[in-house]
Amino acid sequence: MKFSELGRRTTSGTISEACWELIAPSGNSLLVHEMSIYLAAATSSSFGLGRPAAAGVTPTTPFLFQCLGLPATSAASTALAWATSPTAPSRYLRQVNFPNVIGSSVLWTFPVPIVVPASATLVLFNITATGVCDVNCTISEVTG
Repeated sequence: MKFSELGRRTTSGTISEACWELIAPSGNSLLVHEMSIYLAAATSSSFGLGRPAAAGVTPTTPFLFQCLGLPATSAASTALAWATSPTAPSRYLRQVNFPNVIGSSVLWTFPVPIVVPASATLVLFNITATGVCDVNCTISEVTG
């Protein structure tokens, strides 16, 4: 099992739009162990984490996660923009609201990791108009 991490700054603050998507590779399921969000702009913001009804289509510039040990490569990635963005989850696993204070943050740990099946995604969604934020995520990949 590979443990990997990735930190990215979001680019979209548009209301009712995805701002971050975790993309499981076609051959591996992912387990999400921990996720943090740090507000990088003084904007009142509400975010929701969940499974989108439809994944993003044609993600632009996906970034691969970085493995904590060997092997150093990970097939899991994140996207911040798409030709067609992911849809809103019908129910959120977690939600958070931040005041308009830079550095407002949340650390979510999942005692039972969130499972993202192979070829599926998990999305951080802008419930309101939001400020950009730094999203950090720790995952493990389950082969097969």
